[in-house]
Amino acid sequence: MKPDMRTCGRLSANHSRRPSNTLVRFGGDPRRVTSLTLVVLAALFTPMLLFGQQVQPSSPLTLRQAVNIALEKNPARKAALAETRAASADVKQARSLLFPHVAFSEAATAGDDPVYVFGSKLRQQRFDASDFALNVLNTPAPFGNFSTRFGGTWNLFDSLASWRSVNRAEREKDATDRQLERTDQEIVYRVADSYYAVLLAKKQLEVAEQAMKTAEAILERSKNRVESGVVVESDSLSAEVRLATRKQELIRAQNNVAMAGAQLSAAMGLSTGSEFEPSDALTERDLPVSTLEELEKQAIEKRPDLKRIGSEEAAQKESVSIAKSSFGPRVNAFAGWEADNPTLLAGGGGNNWQAGIEVQIDLFEGGAKQAQLSHERAMQEKVAAMKEMATDAVRLEVRKAYYDVDATRQELDAARASIAESQESLRINQDRYEAGLSTVTDLLAAEEAARRAQGDYWEMMCRYYTGYAALELASGTLNPQSPVVTP
Repeated sequence: MKPDMRTCGRLSANHSRRPSNTLVRFGGDPRRVTSLTLVVLAALFTPMLLFGQQVQPSSPLTLRQAVNIALEKNPARKAALAETRAASADVKQARSLLFPHVAFSEAATAGDDPVYVFGSKLRQQRFDASDFALNVLNTPAPFGNFSTRFGGTWNLFDSLASWRSVNRAEREKDATDRQLERTDQEIVYRVADSYYAVLLAKKQLEVAEQAMKTAEAILERSKNRVESGVVVESDSLSAEVRLATRKQELIRAQNNVAMAGAQLSAAMGLSTGSEFEPSDALTERDLPVSTLEELEKQAIEKRPDLKRIGSEEAAQKESVSIAKSSFGPRVNAFAGWEADNPTLLAGGGGNNWQAGIEVQIDLFEGGAKQAQLSHERAMQEKVAAMKEMATDAVRLEVRKAYYDVDATRQELDAARASIAESQESLRINQDRYEAGLSTVTDLLAAEEAARRAQGDYWEMMCRYYTGYAALELASGTLNPQSPVVTP
C-alpha cells in the first residue's frame, strides 16, 4: 500500500524539531483517536465475520435422520395431526350431550306495560291491595326489575341418539388416527425417494465428470493423430463435438444435484435453501422380500387407509342408527330458579322455582326424517362400495410394486455385468484407434456405451431401493425402522 505522503511529511518535520522515542503520534482529541481505531478494526473484521456467516458447510445426514426430521417438521403431518385433535374435540362435544346443561342469566328491565308491571310486582312479592285500583292497573307508573335466573335441562332419553352420536364421533376419530398413520408412511416414502434421488444425482455427477475426462483424452488423442497426419481433421472435430456434449451433461448433472437437495429439504419440511450432505452410500445390499400372497395379505390387514375406510363405514352405520332414533320419543327434564328484585344488590324482592319433565314425539314433519334416513342409508352403501374399490386398488398396487422390484433386481444384475463389458470394449477401441485399426466413430460409440452402462447401473440401483420403499408403502409396512430406511 502506498504511504500517505502528507502524513510522512508531518512525521518528518516533527521528528526534526524534537527527537522522540514514539514512532507515530496523532494530535488532537484522544476520543477521535479511539473512534478512528474502532473504525479500522470494524473495517478489518466485518468482512471476515460476513464470510463466516455465509460459508457454512453442509451437515451430514443419514436417511433415518432425514425421516425423523420429516416426521417432526413436515406440514402434511402437522395437518393430519391437527385433524386428530379436532376429532378428539368432536368426541368430547358429543359426550357433552349426555350431561345436564346449566345456564345463568341476569336481566334488568323497566317499563309501564300493565301486564309487565303486574307480573313483576307479583314475582317480587310486593303486590298489595292498592295495586288492584283500576287506574293503577290500567296506567301503572314505570316499574323496574332485576331478574337473576339459574336454569338447567337434561336429555333423559332420546331413543339412544346421543349415545350413537358418541359412537360415531369415536369411529371418526379412529379414521383420523388411521389417516395420520398413512400420512406418516407417505412422508417416509417421499423422504426415502428424495434421499435416494440425491445419491443418484451425485453418482450421475461422478459419471459426468469421468465422461468429461474421457472426452478430453479422446480429443487430445485425435488432435495428436491429426497433427501427425494419420487421420483427417474431422476426427478432432467429432471429438470436440463430443466434449461439448459432455460439458452440457456435466452442467445438467450439477444442477440436478442442487435440485435433488432442494426436493429432499422440501420433503423433510424444511426450507429449500437448507443444505445437507447425505452420509449413506448408494451401494448394493440385499433386502428381504416376501411372497406376493403374503404381501397382499399384509396390505389388506395393515394398510392404514383401508382401516380408515373401515372406521368411516362404522361411523356411517351409526349415522343410520341416529336417523332411526329420530322417529322415537324424547324425554327432557328441566328446572329453574329465579329471583326478582327492585335493585341489583340490595335485594328486597322474591324468588321462585320451577321443575318438570317433558315428553316429545314428532307426529308429522313432511317426510323430512324419512328422507334423512334414506340419505344415510345411501351414504352407507357408498362407503361400502368405496371400501371394496379401495381393497381392489390395494391389491393391484401391491402387485405392481412387487413386479417392479422383481424386474429392477434383474435389470440391476444385467447392468452390473454390462459395466465391465463396456469398459473393456472402450479400452479395446482406444488401443485400436491408436493403432489405426478403427475410426473415431467407433471410439466415440464405445465411450458412449461405457457412459450409459455406468449411468444405467446407478439408476437401476436407485430404482431398486425406491421401488422397495414403494412395495412396503403398498403393503402398509413402511416405517422409520424399515430395511430400506435403516441400512
